[in-house]
This record gives sequence, C-alpha cells and structure tokens, in this order.
Amino acid sequence: MKHFLSINSLMATEAMDLVLRAKEMKDGDYRSDLLAGKTLAMIFEKASTRTRVSFEVGIRHLGGDTIFMTPADSQLGRSEPLKDTARVLSRYVQGMVVRTFAQKNVEDLARYGSIPVVNALTDMYHPCQIMSDMLTIYERTTHLKDLVISWIGDGNNMAHSWINASVYFGFQLNIASPEGYAPNTAVLERAWKMGAKVFVTDDPKAAIAGSHFVNTDVWASMGQEAEQKRREKAFAGYQVDDELLALADPNAKVLHCLPAHRGEEISEAVFEGPQSIVFDQAENRLHMQKAILEWIYS
Repeated sequence: MKHFLSINSLMATEAMDLVLRAKEMKDGDYRSDLLAGKTLAMIFEKASTRTRVSFEVGIRHLGGDTIFMTPADSQLGRSEPLKDTARVLSRYVQGMVVRTFAQKNVEDLARYGSIPVVNALTDMYHPCQIMSDMLTIYERTTHLKDLVISWIGDGNNMAHSWINASVYFGFQLNIASPEGYAPNTAVLERAWKMGAKVFVTDDPKAAIAGSHFVNTDVWASMGQEAEQKRREKAFAGYQVDDELLALADPNAKVLHCLPAHRGEEISEAVFEGPQSIVFDQAENRLHMQKAILEWIYS
C-alpha cells in the first residue's frame, strides 16, 4: 500500500515518472475506471478551492466517488483521536485525501489506517502542488537539471516541498526569506546531504538573479492571520514586482500557487503580465492529482 505524504514518499525515478504520466494524461484528456467502486474521503480542516476541485474532478475522471468532510460536520471537530478516525474510515472508504495543519496528522492517519493517505497540504509540506508545478515547468523545458528556480518569501510548506523536489529533479534552488522566516533546518540539511543544490539567503535580489522560474506565496498563510501586520513589515522588499523580476533571466516565468495577494507578495503587473503562468499552473493540479492517484492505486 502506498501513501503520498511528501515528495520524499517517492523512489528515485518516480518523481519524473509522475511528471511524464501527468503530461500524457493532460494531452489525452485521460479518463479511466481505475477507481470504479472506490470512495475516497476528502478530509479538509483548511479551506480550499483548487485542491478540493482538482481532487474531486480527478477522482471522478478515474471512476471513483468522494465524501467531503470538515471539522464542522464530523467528529474531527470534537477531538476524536485521529487514530480512531483512521481505523473507522478504513472500514468505509478506500482512501483519504487530507488537508490539515500538522504533518503528524497525515502520518498518524497513514500509520493507524489501512488505506492510502494523500497529503493535500500540511503546514510542513504541499507535495501535490509542487509536483504539478514541475509539470508546468516541464511543459516549457525538459532540461530540468539546467534550471535555476527561485523562491522569494516565507520558508513555508511550499518552500519545504521545493527543497525536496530539488533532490529529485536536480535544479539549482535559490531561496530568499527574511531573518526568522527561513525554511526548516532539518529539511534543508536532509536535502544538502542528498546532494541538492540549495542556496539560502535573506537577499531577494541575490536569489532571483538569473532565475528561469520565480516562485512566491502569500506572506501569511492560513492560520497565521494574526501575524499579518508583523509579517508585512518583515517581508517589505520581498514583493515580486517588475524591478525585482528584471534581475531574473529575460525569459523567466512566474509561478504562484494561489490565492495571491496582489500588492503584497506579487505586484498586479507581474501577476497579470506576460511572464506569469499561474493559471496553467493551477490547471495542472488536476492532471497531477490523477497521476498521483494512479501511482497509488495501480
């Protein structure tokens, strides 16, 4: 039985295989009956647009059904232990797609349940998003090891998953985060030990210089709303605007996992400009979710 809890769930060649398979699925508008007779529980403690819709549509494209669960309409909001939830749902459904806070939550569901678990987002990782981002990049160049990819902003779950991806795909990753907002040290050290090329700085100009793909994300993620004002001050100078983007490769493309706060982490001009590929990126969530589900259930 397979789980997809982070990109580290994959074997050495499987990450690239998933990108290639998702590209095939997209090009062929893929449908199948792989999940016929199967129901997956969508356990979402955090609100979602792209993740929920892409997974629900993807599961239906593969012939399956879904049940959507939130803390408001289940025992999840009444402190039932996750190990109990895992064992109960394992008697009813054939998989769990989980969008939650702590990485330990998805790990506990996988540990105590007897069905596959997919990490649809935690505070530590967002692996489905990054894998679909790699598909978006692959559509523009197959020379992934020659790329410089920059991350400008918070050292959050997205940054951690980019670090993990750098191990598998071999690109140079430059990360710029303010002091106190750098990525998790253990995530970085693991990647470095595995040979990843990751440069970390607090200077966004140094990180973006020569980049072929530029990434950013909101300064305050879900659950961090109380820190908004403090983060706005800390991230001053980290907006991906025309001035900063001019330091990247002239043909650089801009990615954002959405939703975007225009005027904060990214300017309106860059977001709506010719170098932005954020909506191609959003579309590719659907195709990558299907590839991940096929990897698990085939």
